[in-house]
Amino acid sequence: MTDITIRGAGVFGLSIAWACVQRGASVQIIDPNGPAAGSSGGIVGALAPHVPENWNYKKAFQLESLLMAEAFWRGVREAGGVETGYARTGRLQPVADAAARTLALQRSGTARELWQGHAIWEVVTPPPSDWQPESQEGCFIHDTLSAHLHPRRACNALVAALGESGVSMQSEGKDKGAVVWATGVAGLEALSAEHTRSMGNGVKGQAALLRYDAAGAPQLFAGGVHIIPHLDGTVAIGSTSEREYDDPVSTDTQLEDVIAAARKAVPVLRDAPVVSRWAGVRPRARSRAPMLGSYPGRTDHYIANGGFKIGFGMAPKLAQVMADLVLDGNDQIPDGFRVEDNL
Repeated sequence: MTDITIRGAGVFGLSIAWACVQRGASVQIIDPNGPAAGSSGGIVGALAPHVPENWNYKKAFQLESLLMAEAFWRGVREAGGVETGYARTGRLQPVADAAARTLALQRSGTARELWQGHAIWEVVTPPPSDWQPESQEGCFIHDTLSAHLHPRRACNALVAALGESGVSMQSEGKDKGAVVWATGVAGLEALSAEHTRSMGNGVKGQAALLRYDAAGAPQLFAGGVHIIPHLDGTVAIGSTSEREYDDPVSTDTQLEDVIAAARKAVPVLRDAPVVSRWAGVRPRARSRAPMLGSYPGRTDHYIANGGFKIGFGMAPKLAQVMADLVLDGNDQIPDGFRVEDNL
């Protein structure tokens, strides 16, 4: 059995560990803060695609990953017996004006070509519903590729599945075999200190959970915020993107503005009580794409970082690619995702 050490127990580290275990590797995970202690312990969990146009490596990789997600998270749930909160219920976005409607209709055509029949992007006029923001044009963009999960629960489900496979979770320990560094913001800071330019930075996000049961409804993007109806009877609202901040884990008036925007966009949420507030710092690589590959100057060391806002959506495909690289030396990392793209 191949020994693998994963440093970092966020969604990237846990997913790569799961992919390696399924390929027969012996894996240990080391994280001094425990599973999902950073941005992977968030509450929003929107798995939403980029718009289907101006196709590039990032959008193609994301499409593959989103299409893999249902089977990936089902396998995790079945192995560990813990729910992930995954549901592919699509997304609605209100159409603001005639120009936006024309653009959305154009994108429906490119989606047919680029998404190859796996999902649709269309303009619809659904019957009135409480779970519906106002649309100036009276219609909505609807896509069937968008899904969501509960980030914190999804990480817990991965921990349970890995535990059933005998994977040890440690706060400290010595490396065994190849090492994958999936250490988030701290990892980006360490890489930047080793080079002459910044390899990335942390971006703070704030989000909230409201008590309102819309389980099974599509997620919404309205009023500039993501509105996610989790399966547990809560609705997640998020999030801010803050390059500058004093306290990485505190919430403030910026979050209150996000909550107010959601309540205005979806009036049925107006009186929904706030269950919890969350803040954390997400790792964004300099290239703004996930950063994957060999660790510069370190033999048999690898990097998986830079998930930022799309880490959970990218995780299934990213885990497969990293397992191919670490276990078989099979490099399928797309251009634009490589560590050297950030040097």
